[in-house]
Amino acid sequence: MPRKVYSIDHKLTSSHKINKAKMGCGYFTCSRNALMALNILYVMIAVLLIGVAAYAKAISFIDSLAIIGAVIGCGAFLLLLACMGIFGAAKHHQICLFFYMVILFLLFLIQFSLAVALLALNKDTQDTLIEKAWEAENITLSKDVNCCSLHAWKKGDKTCSSSLRCCEGQNANSLCCGGKADVPCPCESCKKKLSPLVEMACKITGGVSLFISITEIFGVAMTVRYRSQRNPLSNANHYL
Repeated sequence: MPRKVYSIDHKLTSSHKINKAKMGCGYFTCSRNALMALNILYVMIAVLLIGVAAYAKAISFIDSLAIIGAVIGCGAFLLLLACMGIFGAAKHHQICLFFYMVILFLLFLIQFSLAVALLALNKDTQDTLIEKAWEAENITLSKDVNCCSLHAWKKGDKTCSSSLRCCEGQNANSLCCGGKADVPCPCESCKKKLSPLVEMACKITGGVSLFISITEIFGVAMTVRYRSQRNPLSNANHYL
């Protein structure tokens, strides 16, 4: 008879411990839910990062800004990685969580480096990027930004034409717009118009990328903690 009472008490104690593990914020269930919520947040953040980087690339009008393209790639990769994290957290899959943790840390290093590089671009480096882009796509940039020549317009510069918006109306008579009137060119230089756009694109993309990289290192720490926790409802032999 005493054994029977001990058995009941032991079962009640075990059940109490399991409930405590399920309900306590520092225990398994809360860690799983927190990690899943973080990865759902990563999905939204990845979409935001892709959108912001694409917008920054669009407003700069320079398709050859490879560093911003790399940020878009990081956002797409984070989106796929977040799906992997949700699966690993839901199933408490040790192998999946391990590779998720390692890849997320590598992504943090890459994205943090890109963010610092974007925010650290000085005026001279930005001008160099603009000049290289101008050499590759000057006609396209001239039409998109509505500008004429990289610096001050000179005779023989073929980047100016009457199709530019700045050459409409009375400005069409100016020499740079194909007219015969020897007057100052009404169109601004492309470098003057592109410089603030490139600077804004770098700051927006770099700032958002830096914020996201900080959340990624937090995700790595949460995954390390969650992997070391034992599921109170699973078979203990699974962890031996």
